[in-house]
Amino acid sequence: MSSRFFRNASDSESDDEELMSESGSEDEQPKTKGAKGSDSDASDSDASDDDDSDDEKPKDGAAKPRASRFLRGGGDSDSDSEEDVKKVIKSAKDKRVDEMKAVMKKIENAQRIDDWVAISKEYEGLIRMTERQRNVNEPIPAAFIRCLAGLEDFINASIAKEKSASKKMKAPNAKAMNGMKQKIKKSLAENDAQVQAFRKDPDAFEAEANAASAPAPESAAVIAAGKRKKKLAAADLEAGAAEGEGDDDFQTVGRGGRAMAFTSEGLFKHLAAVMEARGRKSTDRNEQVLILSKLLGVAESTYQKIRVLLALIAARFDYNASTAAYMPPEMWNAARKEVDQLLEILAQDRTYSVEEETDDYDDSIDRLPNQDGEGPVVAVRGSVISFIDRLDDEFTKSLQNIDPHTTDYVDRLVDEKTLYQTIVRAQCYFETINQADSLSRVVMRRLEHVYSKQDVIVHALEASRVKAQADLKSQLAPSNEAIAEARGPTALVRALAVHLYKMPGLAAERLRTRAMLCHTYHHALHRDYHIARDMFLMSHLQDNIGLADAATQILYNRVVVQLGMCAFRLGLIRESQSALQEIFATGRVKELLAQGIQRQNQYSTITPEQEKLDRQRQLPFHLHINLELLECIYLVSSMLLEVPNMAFAGSDPELRKKIISRPFRRMLDYTDRQVFSGPPESTRDHVMQASKALQNGDWQGCTELVAEIKIWSLLPGADDVKQMLARRIQEEGLRTYLFSYSSYYSTVSLAHLAATFELTERSVRGIVSKMIWNEELAASLDPLNGVVVLHRLELSKVQQLAQTLAERSETMLLQNERLLDTKLGEKVTGGERGERGERGDGPGGRREGRRGGGAGGRGRGRGRGRAVGNALPGMVH
Repeated sequence: MSSRFFRNASDSESDDEELMSESGSEDEQPKTKGAKGSDSDASDSDASDDDDSDDEKPKDGAAKPRASRFLRGGGDSDSDSEEDVKKVIKSAKDKRVDEMKAVMKKIENAQRIDDWVAISKEYEGLIRMTERQRNVNEPIPAAFIRCLAGLEDFINASIAKEKSASKKMKAPNAKAMNGMKQKIKKSLAENDAQVQAFRKDPDAFEAEANAASAPAPESAAVIAAGKRKKKLAAADLEAGAAEGEGDDDFQTVGRGGRAMAFTSEGLFKHLAAVMEARGRKSTDRNEQVLILSKLLGVAESTYQKIRVLLALIAARFDYNASTAAYMPPEMWNAARKEVDQLLEILAQDRTYSVEEETDDYDDSIDRLPNQDGEGPVVAVRGSVISFIDRLDDEFTKSLQNIDPHTTDYVDRLVDEKTLYQTIVRAQCYFETINQADSLSRVVMRRLEHVYSKQDVIVHALEASRVKAQADLKSQLAPSNEAIAEARGPTALVRALAVHLYKMPGLAAERLRTRAMLCHTYHHALHRDYHIARDMFLMSHLQDNIGLADAATQILYNRVVVQLGMCAFRLGLIRESQSALQEIFATGRVKELLAQGIQRQNQYSTITPEQEKLDRQRQLPFHLHINLELLECIYLVSSMLLEVPNMAFAGSDPELRKKIISRPFRRMLDYTDRQVFSGPPESTRDHVMQASKALQNGDWQGCTELVAEIKIWSLLPGADDVKQMLARRIQEEGLRTYLFSYSSYYSTVSLAHLAATFELTERSVRGIVSKMIWNEELAASLDPLNGVVVLHRLELSKVQQLAQTLAERSETMLLQNERLLDTKLGEKVTGGERGERGERGDGPGGRREGRRGGGAGGRGRGRGRGRAVGNALPGMVH
């Protein structure tokens, strides 16, 4: 049985071998089949191998090794052994061209099968390759133009075929074809001249393109000439080509490759074409500016000049599509000159006026006064004041984006003089045509350019304006001779602000508010503290400033800070500290004054949009208030108030709760915790060490440390301020000394105090009398002996027991209140109980009233001054 199975197996194997032998070479003989098929096959194969090896042996009997067919020259093919294939080394430029040709070949193959998905994909890659060619300054090959023209023809044919076809193509293919239609249209618009030249004569176009791409001996000279020509073209575009320079070398080419001829008769046609293209994605803004500049050169009538200037100025402002970028200085200067030209034309010819709201009119014909239904004054639709606002805003934006520590910032700041002249010219024009709204806006612009500057800068601005515009006279501002006087800038600011105060209506509310703030800031800058304070308090702006816009709130913060600095310069320490208290309590001085943005961290909640708006509101660097000087003023004022207050509190827990400046207390506590204090380096170090010296009674050391602060040189009248601080330190040192050591003396000589603190006896007597009157010092004056008699109140035994009983009763009352709250289920926290005590409602309020001598206790108003601080509710956060 088993042999039968094995026999069948061998038969099947032999049959397979026969099939394989039949499909193989004809020279092989068929193998014999038998019972021992496998053995016979093995022997036959060995024999055939021996025969083959004998045939391959040479006659001399030496063995010849057989080369592998995978080695060069070792195979059966004779072509490899004949000659090697020559390698061709191509440049990177040729490789890029070959890549583009390969993609074009794929596009042609996809066209044969109407595969629009593949065409769209390959075409996107081809466009990227052309962009790469432009980036490396290499010409676009003529094959791309040929492919573009072929695609245009193919897509037109496909669309026509699709309209007449009974069976529509599939949705993905149709969608890709529609997308390709838009892509081809955009590419044709960008390469219109080349495509038209190719269609006119393809062979000539390709020959010209090949000749241009071939290297020439004079290539260096050609490249240099091309660079010079590009520079001239760029300068012509940026400057606007107002005078028409370079017309001999360049011509404006329209669609179809035809040169555009600009004449006065066809001006409105070209102007309409430019206005229609405005705002589109594929619009070349440089070309628009160049066309409008040429139109301005051929404009003849006043109406034509006004129309072209309105369009040209608007086109220049549209140069930057992004709101974050600012206009180039050359483009800005060209726009400013054109605004001046427009104002001059309108001022000379009063029969034309530019208004924002006009009746509908035909803008394709020339309009003349008292003709064709026109009135005596032809109203042209436009807005001159918007151009003034945009000029000022672009100037501010450029200063925000330029590094203030470079010469570029200074060079850009010089343009403020010419901008100021344009604003004054616009003000004089609006006065003559009696446009109240535009006049108030331009007056506000002029006021914002002068209110925060020193008199010498305002005098320079006005002198340059008078020199350039001697013929302009304004009815609102003082005369040129009055402005040139010593108090001329103050009179100018007052005249501009008073005009804005008189503007009626709710629309002018913002202008009136900003005018009041600018006027107050100007007085504070010139040390007119009491005038500025009275104006500020009488305006009641602090009541509803939170409802104003962000720019007005920033101006409000700047005014309050300037008031504090003005009070400090005049020696009003408490008023200065009260004005600066709220802004430094927030810890965000830079953000509130628009001189910096909030730092991003893991706890910040500011959004990217909010951060972008904050950056746009930042003030230019030359308008910044020095924050280090501001901090120095605040810390020194807090030192002169806080050190005597700490000495007066002593160890009384109730008095120690009265803190005037918490930021100063935190800095002082941090200084006390330090094991080692080195020499002072920063402004804070100087003030903190001066505070420690004043606490120890070393008023001379305190004066020296304060005088060594270098930032005082930035403060106007620094020498007078140092002398004032030296005297105030002597007085506060005397008060601190009496508070600290009054319990150790029964009498103190006035002469001794005067000699110790280098003050006159009259001054010492006045300081001591004031302390006695304010109940800060329990003492009396002995004028005969010239001494201060100090009184110490010693409690009797009964008074001590009564005080102990009162304290224990207070503790028991507090425990009863807690127990009552627990039973009623009301959980009143300590903060809520303190609030009820401050309001005076409930047991806590009665207890606070008995202890503090009033319904609110001494907790109300704690830490704030009584002069400016009570009238100013705080900064706008």
